[in-house]
Amino acid sequence: MTDIKELLLSRIRDVQDYPEPGVLFKDITPLLADPAAFTALTDTLAELCVRQGATKVVGLEARGFILGAPVAVRAGLGFIPVRKAGKLPGATLAQSYDLEYGSAEIEVHAEDLSADDRVMIIDDVLATGGTAEAAVRLVRRAGAEVAGVAVLMELGFLPGRERLEPALEGAPLDTLLVV
Repeated sequence: MTDIKELLLSRIRDVQDYPEPGVLFKDITPLLADPAAFTALTDTLAELCVRQGATKVVGLEARGFILGAPVAVRAGLGFIPVRKAGKLPGATLAQSYDLEYGSAEIEVHAEDLSADDRVMIIDDVLATGGTAEAAVRLVRRAGAEVAGVAVLMELGFLPGRERLEPALEGAPLDTLLVV
C-alpha cells in the first residue's frame, strides 16, 4: 500500500491560492492523466467495494463521478450518481445539508437504490464532511444500507472525519491519503 500511496501522492499537484487566496488546492488531474496511477487508484477502490460487500457505488458530483464510475465497472457493480439539486430528471430523493455559509442540496433517483443494496460512497476529497454526511443520509432514506465511504484523500486539518463518523454508524471510512 505504501507504493500506491507514493504513486498517488506524486501525481497530485498543489495549486496555491485556488480558488481563492490562501487556499492550497489539491489537483487530481495529473493523477487522472496517468494511466498507471489512475488504474492503481481504481483497483484499490474496487477492492474496498468488494471487501465491504457493496452492490452499488454512489459517486458524488462531480469528481466522485470520475472516480466512482470506473470503480463500479472494475468491481462489477452498478453506478449511481448523486447530483446537485435540479440536475436529475424524474422522481428524486433530496437531502439538504449545511455549509460554512449557507446550505446545499443533493439528489438521487429514488428508484436506483433498494433495501437489497449495500452502497459504497466514493468521492475524491473528504474536507468538512458535509456532502459525504448528506450522501450517507440520502442512501439510507432510499432504503439501502451504507457499506462505507471511500475517498482518495482526506484533508486532515479539517473536521470532516469527526462530522462523518457518527453518521456512518460503524460503517467504515477509508481514506487512501491524509494530507
